[in-house]
Amino acid sequence: MNFDQVVNGIPLVFVVLGLVELTKALGVQGKLLTIISFVIGLVLGVLYQLSIAPPMGFGGWFAAVVFGLALGLVACKVYDAIRSATSVGL
Repeated sequence: MNFDQVVNGIPLVFVVLGLVELTKALGVQGKLLTIISFVIGLVLGVLYQLSIAPPMGFGGWFAAVVFGLALGLVACKVYDAIRSATSVGL
């Protein structure tokens, strides 16, 4: 699975990361932030799949949902990795 999906020149995973960061700035923390990351990834991933072609049947919808969940998971874990890397020397 590639995460090189681009919408108008912007990588989709960066959009998810940005929205998660915005949510964090609004005061959301911990497990709720992880859940919100999954939901943002799910929604944007499914919408991205719909923008390419409407999913046909259960298999198409299942693939779109899995793509969205993976997008949210990648965004969440990339965010955690960046946070861990920047706080190592502190």
